[in-house]
Amino acid sequence: MHAMVLAAPGAPLRFEARDNPVPAPGEVRVKVAACGVCRTDLHVVDGELPDIAYPIVPGHEVVGRVEALGPGVASLRLGERVGVPWLGHTCGDCAYCRNERENLCDHPRFTGYTRDGGFATHLVADARYCFPLGEAGDDVAIAPLLCAGLIGWRSLVMAGEGERLGIFGFGAAGHIIAQVARWQGRSVYAFTRKGDVEAQRLATSLGAEWAGASEDTPPAPLDAAIIFAPVGDLVPLALRAVRKGGRVVCAGIHMSDIPTFPYHILWGERQLLSVANLTRGDGIAFFDVAARAGIRTHTSAFPLREANDVLAKLRAGQITGAAVLLP
Repeated sequence: MHAMVLAAPGAPLRFEARDNPVPAPGEVRVKVAACGVCRTDLHVVDGELPDIAYPIVPGHEVVGRVEALGPGVASLRLGERVGVPWLGHTCGDCAYCRNERENLCDHPRFTGYTRDGGFATHLVADARYCFPLGEAGDDVAIAPLLCAGLIGWRSLVMAGEGERLGIFGFGAAGHIIAQVARWQGRSVYAFTRKGDVEAQRLATSLGAEWAGASEDTPPAPLDAAIIFAPVGDLVPLALRAVRKGGRVVCAGIHMSDIPTFPYHILWGERQLLSVANLTRGDGIAFFDVAARAGIRTHTSAFPLREANDVLAKLRAGQITGAAVLLP
């Protein structure tokens, strides 16, 4: 197999040949067909997440086929198309797991962060945390759903049922969840980097009521806002944009420091929430919604060897929609 390997924080990914991994009991080996590139991959590569054991292979939006079954695996079959998401394993024993909150597990493992991920031709995964995908849809189009879609869905649920929804950071997750929100009958207000005409054009093409810069004031108070960009400065802007009783949901696993802000923009029973990881139940619910809503991802595909260039473009805000690597 071949993989793009991170050897140290901030180092360029290195293209390596490796022996094919052998699945342990309860695991499967997946031959990768496509792997989306997520902003969390940048946090891994840049060393912004704790407890990374190097070397590590990033990537957690994996679409592929089961190539080998480890002992005891009966839930999947050889050749079946599956998705491998961010949450790769939970302990099943801690208080969170016992109370159906496995996304907060005390002893989790994460694909592309604490176990090798999908910037590769093959990976091994816990069979219990693989999503059967069926045969409908294109591998590249599906890949961003495995994290951008899943985390976006959990964020949307946590945002509540308000009619006017603001989306700060209109990239992979934003453009997927905007479609879900419009299908649900909500009005979408898209906030992008100043001057990002392409992202604003994508937002309006997907039915956004309004699109502008994050510093702009929307034409109506928002019922809720979701922040997908990992920029702490957006929190006060989002709080100012939501009405009394509104919610601001921070969707990223990492965010730059939130600046101080006056209490009055939080007062009025506004709520500030964070989203952590996902559950398998989120995946089941989201893939059902995505099929019924007819979600279409806007993607750009690149060869696996170009992973470093793709990450640089994502860091610079030069990817519209979602990027996907092909082995």
